[in-house]
Amino acid sequence: MATINFGGVDESVITREEYPLSKALETLKDETIAIIGYGVQGPAQGLNMRDNGFNVIVGQRKDSKTYQKAIEDGWVEGETLFPIEEACERGTIICNLLSDAGQIAVWPTMKKYLTDGKALVFSHGFGVTFHEETSIIPPDNVDVMLVAPKGSGTSVRRLFLDGKGINSSYAIFQDVTGKAKERILAVGIGVGSGYLFETTFQKEVYSDLTGERGILMGALAGVMEAQYNLLRSKGHSPSESFNETVEELTQSLIRLVGENGMDWMYANCSTTAQRGALDWKDRFRDAVKPVFNDLYESVETGNEARITIERNSQSDYREKLQVELDELKESEMWQAGSKVRELRP
Repeated sequence: MATINFGGVDESVITREEYPLSKALETLKDETIAIIGYGVQGPAQGLNMRDNGFNVIVGQRKDSKTYQKAIEDGWVEGETLFPIEEACERGTIICNLLSDAGQIAVWPTMKKYLTDGKALVFSHGFGVTFHEETSIIPPDNVDVMLVAPKGSGTSVRRLFLDGKGINSSYAIFQDVTGKAKERILAVGIGVGSGYLFETTFQKEVYSDLTGERGILMGALAGVMEAQYNLLRSKGHSPSESFNETVEELTQSLIRLVGENGMDWMYANCSTTAQRGALDWKDRFRDAVKPVFNDLYESVETGNEARITIERNSQSDYREKLQVELDELKESEMWQAGSKVRELRP
């Protein structure tokens, strides 16, 4: 475990140098890792672990589209691909990668297979943290941990194939066997983590829900719409408005931030851009601070969890969701974006 200084604060992290793949393979050599769910994180984590040499199987409903996707990805029925119940029975480490709503629905079935000494692994602290709403209360005879990659399943797989890695958090909720830490670190390395930092189930879900609703998705989409709409209302064309709002950010500036930091990006822009950005940065920060405070409170009190569970449990949820997604897709801003992407060289 390495101690790294993050902006003046020391944190302990696990790197691949300290916990190499060879050690992870040795730790889990007698384990069968069952990936339950093949939607967002399941394919990436399962394929990465399989490619890294672990003994991995997949559990998925046979009548689902994702079952067919698993077959297309090379999982073999009756050998490495099973119905959820059989995969849970065969697995010694059960990775519950179903959606939050899916976890609630499958939990009564899954918990039957959590026999002595097994490990239950999550990639999100939602179900366990908000157990009053989800009824997901792990039995006291199994290890319970999480490893949460800080990105979408697509990114987890793409970075792995590029020979890189995505950073992940890990947490231990319950250590029955005395091996929970070794087990979860091995899983974390196996799924392709660049480095692992410690958290708790509660902190993971609080930060995750805040991030998704905030800067990663909700806030980003909202401020983009605000700027695009302003420019359009002032007579700028859709192409100009989109390029100044989205294209320059995603294709140029945010990449510079990712490579070297915000200060480096500022230093490598025009002096006019530097001055304006520095002058307006604090105004934007102060303007959105109350919104972020409200957001975190909504997460912390469980309100966001209740909204999610209530909406996702409705029988027509997917149909309603598609209507909202279609509205986003068909808006002028993102129709303009589609054309801009087509015109990229």
